[in-house]
Amino acid sequence: MFFRGTLMCSIIYVAVLLLPLVDLSFWGWSSSVSATPQPRKVPGGSWEALQRQKRNWVWNQFFVLEEYTGTDPLYVGKLHSDVDKGDGNVKYVLMGEGASSIFTIDENTGDIHATKRLDREEQGYYTLRAQAVDRETNIPVEDESEFIVKVQDINDNEPKFPDGPYTAAVPEMSPLGTMVVQVAATDADDPTYGHSARVVYSIIHGQPYFSVEPKTGIIRTALPNMDRERRDQYVLVIQAKDMMGQMGGLSGTTSVTVMLTDVNDNPPRFPHKPYQCSVNESLVVASEVTRLKAEDADLGPNAEMDYHIVDSDGPGMFSIITDEETQEGVIILQKPLDYETKNTFSLRVEATNRNIDPQFLTFGPFSDTVAVKVNVKDVNEPPVFTTPLSKMVVSEAARVNTTIGTVLARDPDSANSSIRYSIDRNTDLERYFNVDSLLGVITTAKALDREVNSVHNITIFAIESQDPSQVGRGTAVITVMDINDNAPVFAIEYETLVCENASPGQVIQTISAVDKDEPPGGHRFFFSLASPATSNHNFTLRDNKDNTASVLTSRDGFQRREQALYQLPVLITDSGSPTLSSTNTLLVRVCDCDVEGVPQACGAVAHTLPAGLSTGALVAILACIFTLLVFVLLIVMMRHRRKEPLILEDERDVRENIVRYDDEGGGEEDTEAFDMVALRNLNIMRDPKVRRDVTPETPTFFSYPPSTASRLARLRHGTCSYSCESFDSFNRLTNESQATGEHFEMNGARSVDLDYIHA
Repeated sequence: MFFRGTLMCSIIYVAVLLLPLVDLSFWGWSSSVSATPQPRKVPGGSWEALQRQKRNWVWNQFFVLEEYTGTDPLYVGKLHSDVDKGDGNVKYVLMGEGASSIFTIDENTGDIHATKRLDREEQGYYTLRAQAVDRETNIPVEDESEFIVKVQDINDNEPKFPDGPYTAAVPEMSPLGTMVVQVAATDADDPTYGHSARVVYSIIHGQPYFSVEPKTGIIRTALPNMDRERRDQYVLVIQAKDMMGQMGGLSGTTSVTVMLTDVNDNPPRFPHKPYQCSVNESLVVASEVTRLKAEDADLGPNAEMDYHIVDSDGPGMFSIITDEETQEGVIILQKPLDYETKNTFSLRVEATNRNIDPQFLTFGPFSDTVAVKVNVKDVNEPPVFTTPLSKMVVSEAARVNTTIGTVLARDPDSANSSIRYSIDRNTDLERYFNVDSLLGVITTAKALDREVNSVHNITIFAIESQDPSQVGRGTAVITVMDINDNAPVFAIEYETLVCENASPGQVIQTISAVDKDEPPGGHRFFFSLASPATSNHNFTLRDNKDNTASVLTSRDGFQRREQALYQLPVLITDSGSPTLSSTNTLLVRVCDCDVEGVPQACGAVAHTLPAGLSTGALVAILACIFTLLVFVLLIVMMRHRRKEPLILEDERDVRENIVRYDDEGGGEEDTEAFDMVALRNLNIMRDPKVRRDVTPETPTFFSYPPSTASRLARLRHGTCSYSCESFDSFNRLTNESQATGEHFEMNGARSVDLDYIHA
């Protein structure tokens, strides 16, 4: 606590001592500082209180000019302590910002120098610490003291416009002095020192249209009513100069581009008066006739306009709309044109600005009118029908070639060409109708049936004789009138059931009818039982007078075993002229019903046979079977005696036989060899050889049909010997056998049944 209190007293004491020593000179100030001594540690670890002694720091210089360009280091100031007796025992040490790199100190004299050029705009001051230490022990002899070296400003920076170049806009026709934009320049020099950073503004280029306030940099209009349509852009050059604009000050410039924005100060004007256009009379309604445009020097919404037809000698013939993209007036046709009726139309069109600014009403009126003449050109038009085609009727009983109606067309052109008529068969695929090509009379071509098609829509062509490409089209709607040509029938296929326990007079079915015809007054059907059912004792029919009838039972005690199905003929008659009727059969099934009358089983009853057979019937069946077996056995035995097969086959179908034989090989003696080349030589076949294994007494087995066998036998047992037969006979036999579909095989599976062998 003693140390802390002593330190605080020392600080206060130093402050008091500094007050009378402050030098308010512009270039610096000097001071002497005294401090309370601090305790010092002595050998042995104890602390020794030091006696307070007076110390003095003398500062000769605290400012240094920036941008020093000399070759020698710049002298900043001198550091001196009263402890320094000049005997060289004290040296000075400098620490802090830029120590050793920018600032150096002479350790003997305490002189401080700047070794580099300083820039105040980069760093305005440096905080350094100085200390006096014992040269031999480096023990501080004075406490460390802090001081500041300020870099003194010079006017080395010109004003700059950080936001430049500028772009601004002002409405055209603005009054004098209208503010356009404010520019601002900055100067990096010290604003608190001299006038290096005090800037004034002036306009170098842009007069006499604009001016600038020197102190604020506000740019204003210098002329009234500047017209955008004459000039819409101005480029100004603004200068900012420091030193209050005095001689020697530095300056900077920027450009300001001023755009004049549009206002509605120009009315629309039609450049051409009057307008003329020509259109064909065949122009389709709602098509564009022509376009016209009023010019407006303004832009955007100020140039938008609406067009109106203020006068016309063809009321309702034309309308006009505005094309929003091009601001053109588009005249639209509203009614068909006819050159023969009227070939010229006169209109008067007005164009008016939509957005009118009240400030500029004196520039008006903001509208203009123009006369428009529309000339109609004649074209070859197709024929047009002069009679209505939609109201034609014909009876479905009409005979072929009955006249239905007449169509009439004319050529609207002045040539008045003759007309030929025809039917578009795509609309009359069944070819029900014909039309007279010259007179236009429509007749029936075949019988009609309203129930198949009640309305026919057919297209009639009217074709100019001189120019067949000109075709007029009209639709004839032909309605087929109904006649009573269909008899009524049951509305549905009824399934009628009656219970065995039904009581007399019980309604078992309600029936209705339908008729394809459509009489004008609606249908009226009459129901009755047809002969011979009029005297039916089982059922009766009651006409309900509402196009329905009820079927009732006439008795009770129906039995399915006796009769399960009844057929009831019903006669239905309509009220048409002539009346038509039909007989419809109603099937009634008898059902077994429960006590509530719900059918349980309907239809015929199956008659069951008693289970099991009597002894006599069984004996008779067995006797029949035994007799049949004996008969078959007798047939087999008879066949066996006759050596006939049980199953007869066509001898022509016999093709193969199985022959069983035993043959013992000759072992090592069986070594006959054959020359395969000689066997393949066909010439050897011309020299027949007798088979070795054929015994003349043994008949040869033939595996081919008898017809071929007989022919072979004749060859074999004929008057000629084997040697007299030629090979050609064999070929003829072979060819004949192949032609008749017959063949023969080698006997013993090795040779032909002939007594010849060939390789």
